[in-house]
Amino acid sequence: MKSLEKAEGLKILLSFTLIILFISCEDYLEVDFPQDQLTGNEVFNNEATATAVLTDMYAKLRDNTLLTGTQGLSYYMGLYADELDYYGSVGNDAFNFYNHTILPTNNSIGSIWNRSYNLIYSSNSLIEGVSNSTSLTEDEKQNLLGEGYFIRGFVHYYLLQLFGDIPYIKTTDYEINNQVKRMTADKVYQNIIEDLVHARDLLSQEYLTGERIRPNKGSASALLARVYLYNGQYSKATMESSLILENNKYSLVSNLDDVFLKNSASTIWQLKPQNGSTTKEGFTFIIPTAPPVDVALRPAFVDSFEIGDNRRSNWVGEVADGTGTYYFPFKYKQRDETGSSLEYSIVFRLAEQYLIRAEARAFENNLVGAKRDLNIIRNRAGLSDTDASTKTDILNAIQKERKFELFTEHGMRWFDLKRTGTANNILSPIKPGWKVTDVLFPLPENELLINQNLQPQNPGY
Repeated sequence: MKSLEKAEGLKILLSFTLIILFISCEDYLEVDFPQDQLTGNEVFNNEATATAVLTDMYAKLRDNTLLTGTQGLSYYMGLYADELDYYGSVGNDAFNFYNHTILPTNNSIGSIWNRSYNLIYSSNSLIEGVSNSTSLTEDEKQNLLGEGYFIRGFVHYYLLQLFGDIPYIKTTDYEINNQVKRMTADKVYQNIIEDLVHARDLLSQEYLTGERIRPNKGSASALLARVYLYNGQYSKATMESSLILENNKYSLVSNLDDVFLKNSASTIWQLKPQNGSTTKEGFTFIIPTAPPVDVALRPAFVDSFEIGDNRRSNWVGEVADGTGTYYFPFKYKQRDETGSSLEYSIVFRLAEQYLIRAEARAFENNLVGAKRDLNIIRNRAGLSDTDASTKTDILNAIQKERKFELFTEHGMRWFDLKRTGTANNILSPIKPGWKVTDVLFPLPENELLINQNLQPQNPGY
């Protein structure tokens, strides 16, 4: 199997073949990409070039679709929820996320939608091209298809959390996509689960590279466990998380400063920075000098850590300017370029799986098992066992633990507020612009104009 580094170089050779796909497209639901540009033998009859397509997809996830940086969910949803305060320019997109003044014409809303569906188009092209390939071996096909199904389910999962009812796209056919309709959330979940189960069954137990930057079975199980939890399928959430927690490939890292290093044993899947750069998280969140010019952790968030919680001292940095002290996420320690990436952007890690299983077990009335999993995470943070005893108290304790364990990680805090029905109680006192309909983003206005089948607009917009 070629490494991702070699595949990066092969992308240059593919520039003509793949140019239609990789040039920014404003709306792939509208544009019909010529089939011979992407699915020809030149690309999908060769494992190295097919891997280059995947590499480009992961780079897009890392750089400008959904996850990291100042256009990613760690940033935007931290502002949207109760994790980050905003110190930047008035009136821009980040300002509107922070103040809950988003409109259907918001550029970032359109960008999230379009870039996500372009990535879904890429995954469908990969699935179709690899399935029809006459040169790839069955083993090569299996791994490539597994990654294609995984990415398709992964991106649809995030779109569902943000927009609610959405189209679930499984083809590159323009005639179908041009008139696509929104599915109910229940049906979207069914399709996500179908894709992720397919991915899990196809993917290898082993990582195809030594750095956990290509998804494996554990990666699919990690997202499946989360999806099952969100969808109220608690026994299946327990089963999927247990597959990972009982796998000796993964183990909790006791030193909190080592959790986000690129060789961490608790990492399930991570995205590699470009050319030895630092992570988008490190560059975006670390404040070198005060006052901040963009974002900082809310003081109320920092003050809510329990006394003795080592995550407060290890994962929260601070900087002062003589007039005030500002706090920032310090999970990733490397901000300045050194030519060597000590950290990669972690998408799934083991601690979340303990908290998923704890919550699922609590809902299944296995309170002893739920507390056991919860206490593993608490003890690792230097805290004593929880004193929660009732089902309600244990579930509340798990949500509190998720707040401090998973802060500024890909919108996890916002998704928890939304799915537990606590967003209104938490945000209405601190967000003057908050409305109960803000639990969903608006669909981009241009999309509704292009395709009337996407109507109606989400409530409140």
